[in-house]
Amino acid sequence: MKDDKPKVQFIAIADDFAGQRIDNFLRARLKNVPKSMIYRILRKGEVRVNKKRIKPEYKLQEGDLVRVPPVTLPEKEAAAPVSTKLDKVAELENCIIYEDEHMLILNKPSGTAVHGGSGLKFGAIEALRALRPDARFLELVHRIDRDTSGILLIAKKRSALRKLQEQFRQKTVQKYYFALVMGQWPKECRKVTAPLLKNEVNSIVRVNPNGKASDTRFKVLESFTEATLVQASPVTGRTHQIRVHCQYTGHPIAWDDRYGDPRFDAYTKTAGLSRLFLHAANIQFEHPHSGEKVEINAPMDAMLNRTLEALRQR
Repeated sequence: MKDDKPKVQFIAIADDFAGQRIDNFLRARLKNVPKSMIYRILRKGEVRVNKKRIKPEYKLQEGDLVRVPPVTLPEKEAAAPVSTKLDKVAELENCIIYEDEHMLILNKPSGTAVHGGSGLKFGAIEALRALRPDARFLELVHRIDRDTSGILLIAKKRSALRKLQEQFRQKTVQKYYFALVMGQWPKECRKVTAPLLKNEVNSIVRVNPNGKASDTRFKVLESFTEATLVQASPVTGRTHQIRVHCQYTGHPIAWDDRYGDPRFDAYTKTAGLSRLFLHAANIQFEHPHSGEKVEINAPMDAMLNRTLEALRQR
């Protein structure tokens, strides 16, 4: 009788995967397995590299031998294919603002997660794979928050993913966000360097002297009666960095459900806003194939533009 039970896999890491975190490697290989289960088998030591336990942030090296345990999903947890008939999925095809044979760039809508997990059936990357079933390789280069809109890079080749992620690690990628913050942002406040510590239980991030060094540059773009439109450029890439740094200065971002101020949300609601006003508007980096400088701009959606116009009229 044929044995269909999953078996232990031993995978030798080729040069193409060198530098990739083990958790991201497993998530790409075990596509239907919930993220929580992947971190569970890592925690338990069921995943081994060169016969040793490793942490989720371990970066693979060429020649590593990875032991992947058999993973069996209960039927109710088995992931159903992402339907391309869903409006939210079909919409993503129209959100592509740049594409060539090495990568594509989305102007991601607010409310769309970059990947599935934590109760979400799918995210932008799963939707793109469903829309392009013949694509041999589609992987996230980086991440942005679910409620943040704007630029999201997707690699179409393993070589492009490695080169782009290396630029992020070397901090040579320049990213600029637009944020509407409460009150009058002082023009002399051009840099916030407060260290950030993430609570692994609830994912809330706070300024803490024991946290990781974090650096965000700010520039005032436009001032209103009770609000300021700022440009924020994160030098480091910590979770919720811009949102927490804005809160720390006393100028939280509009409609931030974790770090915001309900009074400011009520004020901007009268201007037509009902979502987080944080938008990844501009990115500059070297093309992973040609090495030429690439600059991409992503326009804000209609709601953000209408909100600014309403505030100007006040």
